[in-house]
Amino acid sequence: MSDERMRQENDPADRRTVARLVAAWLAETERHDPEAAGQARDGWERGALSERAAQDLATWVTARVTDTGFTEDEGPYVAGAVRITPSDKDTVHAWLRARGHAV
Repeated sequence: MSDERMRQENDPADRRTVARLVAAWLAETERHDPEAAGQARDGWERGALSERAAQDLATWVTARVTDTGFTEDEGPYVAGAVRITPSDKDTVHAWLRARGHAV
């Protein structure tokens, strides 16, 4: 097992971050593409996202970063259903990579 995967498996904060963001991603996907959401949910529950679902999740979390760390003067606030930091995005990407997905 890779060092990155071991860290991801053993870090409860990382697991909570991934679970929180996957739940938000699945809910949003359900509204736009119920079939894809169902397939992704099945993969998530089995512990093995398909490559398509993994890429969709990686793209989604990148596009949905809401907590940019900028002040109002430095940049716009990005509204979103969940708070997603750049670190959260990195955590999800690392989690996907640890499972063999090219992110």
